[in-house]
Amino acid sequence: MGIQAACVLAAGKGTRMHSAKPKVLQTVLGEPMVRYVLRALEDQFAGNIWLVTGHGAEEVQECVLSFAPDAHFVLQKEQLGTGHALACALPDLKAAGVERVLVINGDIPLIESRVLADFAQGLGDSDLAFATITLPDPGAYGRIVRVDGVLHGIVEAKDYDLAKYGPPSGEVNAGLYSISLALCEELLPLVDNANKSGEYYITDLVGLAIERGYRVKGIVCGNNTALLGVNSPLELAQAEAMLQKSVNHALLASGVLLHAPESVRISPFAAVEPGADITGPCEITGRSRVCQDARVMCNCVVRDSTIESRAEIRPFSHLESALVHSEALVGPYARLRPGAELGCRSHVGNFVELKKTRLGEGAKANHLTYLGDATVGAGTNIGAGTITCNYDGKHKFQTHIGENAFIGSNTAMVAPVRVGDNALIGAGSIITRDVPDNELAIARARQKNLGPRRNLG
Repeated sequence: MGIQAACVLAAGKGTRMHSAKPKVLQTVLGEPMVRYVLRALEDQFAGNIWLVTGHGAEEVQECVLSFAPDAHFVLQKEQLGTGHALACALPDLKAAGVERVLVINGDIPLIESRVLADFAQGLGDSDLAFATITLPDPGAYGRIVRVDGVLHGIVEAKDYDLAKYGPPSGEVNAGLYSISLALCEELLPLVDNANKSGEYYITDLVGLAIERGYRVKGIVCGNNTALLGVNSPLELAQAEAMLQKSVNHALLASGVLLHAPESVRISPFAAVEPGADITGPCEITGRSRVCQDARVMCNCVVRDSTIESRAEIRPFSHLESALVHSEALVGPYARLRPGAELGCRSHVGNFVELKKTRLGEGAKANHLTYLGDATVGAGTNIGAGTITCNYDGKHKFQTHIGENAFIGSNTAMVAPVRVGDNALIGAGSIITRDVPDNELAIARARQKNLGPRRNLG
């Protein structure tokens, strides 16, 4: 058999989401839904994954390439249904030597690789197979039609005729298919849009294949919640709640301390080591890493950041693409933007913001400070109200502060500028020139006392 591939249907607008954002980019625990689907496909189909994009195609492609750089894309210029989407991908799949394709909707965020492996084991010698689940309320899912236990096809919810098919059984289409390309080439041109939505449905392939004697198999997956799709804000919230509970249960079982776990939201793409101590409400997403004995306190947001052992993130702090080394203290109310790095035992306190800045070992910036595009040496103290003036309206410039320096309160350092080791900057200074090692710099006017205050009333 030729190369096997996966085709992810990611072109839909998702009108029931009431959002301009492409449906597959709606987030679950901080990650787009399509990312979960691609993660489940990686083990079996790495390098052979095609995505059919349509609505917001550029946005979807940019997002996907950020975590799946080897993905392939096919554009569905007009969103005419799932059958039309597969037809758009067919030439590319055939050119790649694919003989059988796994087709999956991009809005199944709870899907796991083990579910796909189980599905593959049930294919047998089928030419077309699809997964079914049973729900107490079939909602908008396509209904599975069986007569005396014999599969007859799939009928979309809008087109389901009670008089013709009888009461629905609750068995519905899960949006997961395995189809031979030979069947696709023969039958996709026969799929029409004579239905209430005016779309070309991939589900119509089932009835057509049965009529023509192909081997068709509906693989019953019971009430497996991993195959639940998301079509509305309610379903999105329900999927997120299920995933949150599953992730937190696994973390607790591994030895992570979660306080108020019902309000802790941690992405499954984040790594949290046993012994880490996390208090909700908080959010840890992206490729974040929280090491053993690190502490993240309540009302913190951590994205794509590393927090090393015995570091402490105090309440109401926000970290994005930051690195916090061991025993460092952050917050409360601190903001670490991309490129911020805190050395061992360094401190960043309340209302301090860092961007592309490294604090050396034991350095401190405890109050009301902005440090951007800067390096701060070990043991240096940054006084309250200090800023690095790194931007002149067109370009960014660097500020370098040496070791064991003391920067007085309310100092502005106009980059590019260098402050040497053991230098001392007087409070209220505006530093525009380099300060050599071991020197005192004061850049402010001499105070003048002008006698008794006049009565200006």
